[in-house]
Amino acid sequence: MIDRDRFPVDEWRLIESSFDLDDSGVTETLFAVGNGYLGLRGNHSEGRFAHEDGTFINGFHETFPIRHAEQAYGFAEVGQAIINAPDAKVMRVYVDDEPLSLDVADVREYERELDMRDGILRRHVRWTTPSGKDVMIGMERLVSFEEKHLALMTIEVTVLNADAPVTIASQIINRQDGEDVYGGTPTASRKAGFDPRKTEKLHERVLQPQEYWQDKLRSALSYRVTDSGMTIAVVADHLVDTENEYTSRTLIEPDIAKNVFRVQATAGVPIRVTKLVSYHTSRGVPARELVDRCRRTLDRALSEGVDAIRTRQRSWLDAFWERSDVRIAGHADLQQATRWCLFQLAQATARADGLGVPAKGMTGSGYSGHYFWDTEIYVLPFLAYTTPLWARNALRMRYLMLPAARRRAFQLNEAGALFPWRTINGEEASAYYAAGTAQYHINADVSFALAKYVRATGDDEFLFREGVDIAVETARLWATLGFWRSSDGMIDGEGDTFHIHGVTGPDEYTTVVNDNLFTNVMARFNLRFAARTVREMAEVDGEVYRQMVDRLALEPGEPEAWERAAEAMHIPFSPSLGIHPQDHVFLEREIWDLENTPPDKRPLLLHFHPLVIYRYQVLKQADVVLALFLQGNHFSDEDKLADFEYYDPLTTGDSTLSAVVQAILAAEVGYQDLALEYFRESIFVDLGDLHHNAADGVHVASAGGVWTALVSGFGGMRDHFGELSFDPRLPEAWPSLEFVLHWHGTRLVVTVTRDELRVRATEGDPVGFSVRGVGYVVGPGEEVVAALDGQGPVIAGRPSLRELGDARREDGSLLSASVPTVTSTIPIIVGAADVEHGADV
Repeated sequence: MIDRDRFPVDEWRLIESSFDLDDSGVTETLFAVGNGYLGLRGNHSEGRFAHEDGTFINGFHETFPIRHAEQAYGFAEVGQAIINAPDAKVMRVYVDDEPLSLDVADVREYERELDMRDGILRRHVRWTTPSGKDVMIGMERLVSFEEKHLALMTIEVTVLNADAPVTIASQIINRQDGEDVYGGTPTASRKAGFDPRKTEKLHERVLQPQEYWQDKLRSALSYRVTDSGMTIAVVADHLVDTENEYTSRTLIEPDIAKNVFRVQATAGVPIRVTKLVSYHTSRGVPARELVDRCRRTLDRALSEGVDAIRTRQRSWLDAFWERSDVRIAGHADLQQATRWCLFQLAQATARADGLGVPAKGMTGSGYSGHYFWDTEIYVLPFLAYTTPLWARNALRMRYLMLPAARRRAFQLNEAGALFPWRTINGEEASAYYAAGTAQYHINADVSFALAKYVRATGDDEFLFREGVDIAVETARLWATLGFWRSSDGMIDGEGDTFHIHGVTGPDEYTTVVNDNLFTNVMARFNLRFAARTVREMAEVDGEVYRQMVDRLALEPGEPEAWERAAEAMHIPFSPSLGIHPQDHVFLEREIWDLENTPPDKRPLLLHFHPLVIYRYQVLKQADVVLALFLQGNHFSDEDKLADFEYYDPLTTGDSTLSAVVQAILAAEVGYQDLALEYFRESIFVDLGDLHHNAADGVHVASAGGVWTALVSGFGGMRDHFGELSFDPRLPEAWPSLEFVLHWHGTRLVVTVTRDELRVRATEGDPVGFSVRGVGYVVGPGEEVVAALDGQGPVIAGRPSLRELGDARREDGSLLSASVPTVTSTIPIIVGAADVEHGADV
């Protein structure tokens, strides 16, 4: 998957040993640095040949009217797109007035590294100029985790073999119109083919200049966003360290600030220029106020000193790795990739501080910088079990969105609140309702993440003060969205049943259906969780309960009504096939023959009209399988195996959210080699650019899923009913797996080998847990060892629909598979061994 000559294995660093323009977009993503608030793509400091010269700030966006081809009531009306902020990364080098340009330069040495212990991007270049000057250039770039508004950039130039004039041009550039330093258009801004995963293109001027000035070595630019009204300021200051003589010149205009240092360099005498940059944004504070904030940030940083900033960055990351690292013995390539994924999670979430987690973090403009359900299902578990404060901050973002979510629910004729499918400011920004707004499961996903956080931390204070509002309002939506149906004439049992119609589940290749299994199962959890939370509040703290009742106008009978709906929730099941249908009519569709779909027709969403895809049994991402994991305590082992074997061959993997979940379930049911295959697919999704869109930014949810695949898939950790349990599935080729969990404030170090599972508690209260049904308790400073008899069931190969034999639908028809074509579709009868593809049937 990776060219290891160019990207050698190092367990703590991502290293690039040679320069290549062909994949500049991918490497800009891979070498990005950020802190959850501010992100700088890994562009080269020369400011040339970028796929996307990206500087992104969480939540900093423009709004625009969504123009639907055909308007209807309730469609999303206002779009939102992240703004590419003014770029302060540019620090250009000239020797003898010859610019360093990596595409044509005679580069004798090159190395770029992302150091995941120091949190610093470094680059080393040795350049021979046309006149024979031997020049050594070092670059460092850091976005501080401690100071969320601060970035630090250093460039050091040494002419080794001669005296020479050297110029370093430090710039801040507003590239909002897509142009680079030289007036060219970056690759990402050029006309490209259709891809809904890319950002919205803003055609009008976005950033309106406000205050801009220079004072000695300090430069400031500030802007107001045209329609959203947000404001931004960026201020840069410089430190020059050299024994050479130098002068400085400046230039300031509304969209560019330059600090140019002209040096008469003596052979062997280095020149170091350090640039300290501060960004501040606001929903509407005057830009001048933000400029003042930037100045204070820089004054504080200069007072502290550059070396101290680097030291604090390392200390911060030492603490992060102590509570977050996952160790895979004997596989340095997987160890490197694992740590890169975990580092991306820190860069996407650490200083989000009540903002959301964009699907691409702050590493690219993909998905327009929107927040999705990805955070709650794929990222929150990692946060809750390693750094609970970050999880709480992410959940507060949803709490703060409740007013907008209530308005959205009312607009869709429902009670309670409906969280937006994709958003930045809390308003629904999905223009395609079928695969967007209809994904009501976002409500249950948010409540599920809230419950998981409370289970892991015991933070009832947050639950009772703010979290309960989320639980109650989401439950109210299910109570009105769903409806009761008499069981007379129904196949599935006695008594009334509760149904949810007209929704889309996680699988976006099947939309607006009735009784989507994932949605119903998760809504059932949501309803039960809300009712239980309300009752616990009444028992634990009557005054807090009364405040909640007044605040939310809770009716006495609501919790009981939620519980009745949960108990009566319709869970689809097919007796003929022995599986849970993805929805009410899913099994009536024809099966898409993925095995014989040409590779150049993948992913399907870029090559087939949605209506073509919607007519088939084919999945963009795991749907039922995800429900089997999240709500695994409600499904038997036999159910999980049967469902996995049916849906796995139907899943395209067109979504990066799929492989991690498939890895977890494959490991649990026994397809252990397949689990490892899916894990490798997920862990290298960006490092190997497996989906050919890593240039648009890191797939943050997939990175979060990697942690879950390790801890819950191979480590076998579950927290059903708020009880910690383990049933490991260690891959045969792995000597051991070690990870850290924080359970109610106690830090646990869990080590899995072929023969045993060890749990060591380092501080906190005693923790009870079970290993394959046997209970244990570990106290602070103690270690408990549980013997393991093997690593669970083992099934060779991978599931295939052809193994279903002569299986029939409920109506008696045989299952068949085909590929839609413009000429004809030749079906294949599943299980008919004597029928070859293309033969008459």
